[in-house]
Amino acid sequence: MSIEVGTKLQGKVTGITNFGAFVELSEGVTGLVHISEIADNFVKSVSDHLKVDDVVTVKVIEVKDGKIGLSIRKAVDKPSQPQRGAQKGPQQRGARSKPKKLNLSFEDQMVKFLKDSEERMSSLNQKKNDRRGRKGAKRS
Repeated sequence: MSIEVGTKLQGKVTGITNFGAFVELSEGVTGLVHISEIADNFVKSVSDHLKVDDVVTVKVIEVKDGKIGLSIRKAVDKPSQPQRGAQKGPQQRGARSKPKKLNLSFEDQMVKFLKDSEERMSSLNQKKNDRRGRKGAKRS
């Protein structure tokens, strides 16, 4: 069986490093699952998600110069669109939601940015002046 990009295979974890995990595929071929390809959420430590001798399903994402790049998170089939009324997943509960993008023109976005920036700067300058005392006050 040849290993081609896009193929899903079963493999056994043979080694864990701080940057990923080595997975042995069929015929003794070994590939690397980079830490960013282990899960959809943030992975602080590979050993929190994988152990040596774990059997995992991986997807081949790169074959270059005899090195094989693998992904566990891309091997999982996800629904293309969430169903209506579906509950949020566990990693989404309590997480900050991204602000909705408004369809503003570039000029409107720049005006909004400048206004926000000026407000932040005046607040910072006010705090700085409060700490130092009145600007321009003479010291005796």
